[in-house]
Parts: sequence; structure tokens; C-alpha cells
Amino acid sequence: MKKKLTFEEAMKRLEEIARALDTGDLPLEDSIKMFEEGMQLIEFCQARLEEAEKKVQKLSRTSDGSFHTSPLDAPPEESANGQE
Repeated sequence: MKKKLTFEEAMKRLEEIARALDTGDLPLEDSIKMFEEGMQLIEFCQARLEEAEKKVQKLSRTSDGSFHTSPLDAPPEESANGQE
């Protein structure tokens, strides 16, 4: 990966690689190179998804004063327990 890819560009390239490998028409050496590129793109995409997930976590304080994170769309813990 020579330039800084966006998540969307990486996914598009992964789709291209999957289609090319699926045809079975590539020489072995080219298939191996594409497979390796695909694995790098998968790692890149997984890292971007993990970063995005961390950004959309909600930090909440529990009744004992400790903190925990939950998905942004989860209801507050106090509401779920009826302790608003």
C-alpha cells in the first residue's frame, strides 16, 4: 500500500482482489501477491473499524463510582435498573 488509503478504497480493492482470485485465471505468483495484498488490506480495515468502534463508545459511571464503556446506542445503566 503505497498511498494512505481510506477505508472505502481499501474495501473496494479487496473486492477487486476477491473477484480476480475467484476466477482462477491468474498465474500462481500473481495469485500469491494478490492474496498477500488482500491480507494487508484486511488488517488495515480491521484496525480502522476498531478505531471507529472506540470513538463511538459511551463512558458511564456505575453506582460504585467506577467507569465502564458501552455502545453509544445502549440505554443508560441506571435506566435499565430503574434507578434514574
